Amino acid sequence: MKTTSKSLAIACASGSFKGAFAHGVLSALEAGKIRGDAYAAASSSVIPVAWAAIGKTTDLGVDYWFGGLQLLKQANVGMSQVVLAGINKCSPPKEQLFAPETPPYFIATSAVVSESAANETQSQKARRLGKRLLVAAGKKDRSWVDEHLQPVLFSVSNSRHELRLDAGNFEEVAYASSRMLHAWDIAAWIGGKPFVDASYTCLCPAIEMVEQGYQQVIAIANEPGTLYRDMFQTQAIPESYQGVNIHIIKPDVDPKELGVDFTKATEEGLAAIYQHGQQKGQEFIESGGKVHLLAGG
Repeated sequence: MKTTSKSLAIACASGSFKGAFAHGVLSALEAGKIRGDAYAAASSSVIPVAWAAIGKTTDLGVDYWFGGLQLLKQANVGMSQVVLAGINKCSPPKEQLFAPETPPYFIATSAVVSESAANETQSQKARRLGKRLLVAAGKKDRSWVDEHLQPVLFSVSNSRHELRLDAGNFEEVAYASSRMLHAWDIAAWIGGKPFVDASYTCLCPAIEMVEQGYQQVIAIANEPGTLYRDMFQTQAIPESYQGVNIHIIKPDVDPKELGVDFTKATEEGLAAIYQHGQQKGQEFIESGGKVHLLAGG
């Protein structure tokens, strides 16, 4: 994998269908010749970011989101089936994603670290637990997560074999990163161990990229307002961390206002929020973002 430079990492947040915004931003950055030395994803951004890593996220395009929406409209199809189909049909060629010249690619997940939580998250009890965690998130109460989950970053360069991302475990890691308990009915396992959605512990792996040694980070959010480290909103992602600039790109409006929510959307809304992402990405470039990146500021 490409490791010669650690100048810039591009990290994208989770957001289910709202992730069409981040995909639009990635497309604009790609068109503007802004390439990361590393790419990091959480949950719904995994597939678009994988295409960005090989420089072809524009090829994937908004049709990726249309396909998921059409599948969700079918009988007896839920979010698990939508995500698995997207991974199966729309993942980039592995020989390109894991080629030596491709920038390192990171996927955030949440490892289940207690036996009691494993029994709950990987069984029919998961949906009820997921709803409880949504309520807890509204109260900024992450006590259950602190006790039972641990943030994990899979990557092609991870020194720990069990956390190394490769062609053999890509599908497992991609699905685990996106498995929200309240609406995903198929359990997530990586190498036989239980995992759940990144969002419970890592909404956007921007700070994680700083900790990996990258000198600047572009963090792409899918909602306006403050970008938080996780869904419990107890710690914001700052614009500077350990002396490293984090350039946050986010929408001007909540995608819900355009018809796109986490698990519900319209084709018109998806097209609009994708185009809004392209617009915000282009604004970043035109406002001097490219100059700042090149200058290291």
